[in-house]
Amino acid sequence: MRFEDIFRKAESAAGATVAVAAAEDQEVLKAVEMAIEKKLGRFILVGDKQSINAIIRQSFPALDQHEAIEFHHTEHSQAALEAVKLVSSGRAGVLMKGHVETSVLLKAVLNKEVGLRTGSVLSHVALFEVPSIGRSIFVTDAAMNIAPDLNQKVQIVNNAVKIAHGTGLKNPSVAPLAAVETINPAMQATLDAAALTQMNRRGQIKGCLIDGPLALDNAVSETAAAHKGITGPAAGNADILLVPSIESGNILYKSLMYFGNSKVGAVISGAKAPIVLTSRADTAESKLYSLALAICTSY
Repeated sequence: MRFEDIFRKAESAAGATVAVAAAEDQEVLKAVEMAIEKKLGRFILVGDKQSINAIIRQSFPALDQHEAIEFHHTEHSQAALEAVKLVSSGRAGVLMKGHVETSVLLKAVLNKEVGLRTGSVLSHVALFEVPSIGRSIFVTDAAMNIAPDLNQKVQIVNNAVKIAHGTGLKNPSVAPLAAVETINPAMQATLDAAALTQMNRRGQIKGCLIDGPLALDNAVSETAAAHKGITGPAAGNADILLVPSIESGNILYKSLMYFGNSKVGAVISGAKAPIVLTSRADTAESKLYSLALAICTSY
């Protein structure tokens, strides 16, 4: 599975609509333009219409009065909440962050009256297309949950499995990562990994195959797994890597980007709809990959 496959699947999701909160952003509008060129969906641009139009006319004339674009004018301070309302009301199926602080957008997402709460933990799910291993792999959670306990990890796995199913993976293999492959009472990550594995075998976590604890090499390299005599559904060929903490996830995420030269798209899962919560530093291409991932996994 590559992002070209994700694009094709997103294109086939006819009628997908994305609400962009505070769309007055050059890179966001570039991603919107690229997405429209690929016929990935329709966009409601939420924010100051005059400011958004000024950027469009100067930099993206192809978007000017485009049939796939709709404006929802509002003050900048209200853009996040208005975009969330569009999703919670059913007018849009995906929420995208524009020129707005993450904390502001998440506050709107968690609004008790019009937000997108489900009662589940919100977690970050990233899909990397990794040239060195010739395939794509999910990493979770590298951005939301600092030190998740076992119950939170169950929800993080469920969120990632839902996204994986949306991309076409019917029964993804999940590797809960740790520093070692053996269970060590002094290492909480190994205890949680063993518990998750047993919960999966007993049907408490469905839709995937969990096997752990596994060190990173044994989760992604069949050669490394075979060398240590490790077998199992995730040995050497894991579809989803579950990291034990936000620090390890952040390091792995950025290593894959900067050392591994990987393409990446990411969404926030666990809400009523996928959320594209990219960084302002992310390129338009990365935002496009995230958009495609969100659209093809919208539910």
